[in-house]
Amino acid sequence: MDSYTRGNLRFDVTDSGPADVADDSIVVLLHGFPQNRHEWTQVAARLNHAGLRTLAPDQRGYSPGARPQGRRAYVQSELVEDVVALLDAVGAQRVHLVGHDWGAVVAWAFASRYPQRLHTLTAISVPHPKAMGWAMARGQILKSWYVGLFQIPRLPEAVLPSRRVRALLGGTGLTPEQVAGYLEPLGKDGLTAALNWYRALPISSREKGYAHRTTVPTTYIWSDGDVALGRAGAEATQRFVTAPYRFEVLQGYSHWLADEAPDEVAAAIVQRVRDREPTT
Repeated sequence: MDSYTRGNLRFDVTDSGPADVADDSIVVLLHGFPQNRHEWTQVAARLNHAGLRTLAPDQRGYSPGARPQGRRAYVQSELVEDVVALLDAVGAQRVHLVGHDWGAVVAWAFASRYPQRLHTLTAISVPHPKAMGWAMARGQILKSWYVGLFQIPRLPEAVLPSRRVRALLGGTGLTPEQVAGYLEPLGKDGLTAALNWYRALPISSREKGYAHRTTVPTTYIWSDGDVALGRAGAEATQRFVTAPYRFEVLQGYSHWLADEAPDEVAAAIVQRVRDREPTT
């Protein structure tokens, strides 16, 4: 499949690997900001080589056919239901769910609302939302300063495409070519839609089921050079997972792990898929 629909929204998808597999060999890959499904190209190739089918959608706001207006269209419940629609479209009752950055936020929320539809969860970079909240008073708020900036109408849209900001992103682990490759396809409307994920946060945090403890086997991957997510929230995440749990620290990498460390990320995902027991 190369797309699926939910209502009048159409989502683009990269579907790769063996097609005729049971749902315990299906991995759904959710990208972050300001990236898109191509963030997963290198990781997906490695997962496919391991015999896994991968589905990587351009999420709400990133798919040109799925850009509703207004921040309320980007609350977490809507983002989660988009993933439910993907599972239904491929006929999968349960999958292995992987998310990076904002994709991890959606993955944690999906596990909170629909644990019965997951075999495993792998979250990359962003900790469990309760751990994130706990870490705010312990230094994380300084790393998350840009979230407040993104709440301002129109200003981020004017600033983010600038060469200076692209250079800044390029200094955190992405090449200038990669930065341009992620930002340019968004265009003005897509950038506003992507920023609406941040602008919907105050509404999402009041939704029912926002941050229950995670009850499915989970791997959390964090890098010690992450400029956006600190150690406090990373180390606290285990408190909010009641299932077999593995904490992987990738040393010497920044935030963009699917691009920077595809071998390590793919290996951790495969390990979680095939071994649901905890390690110490």
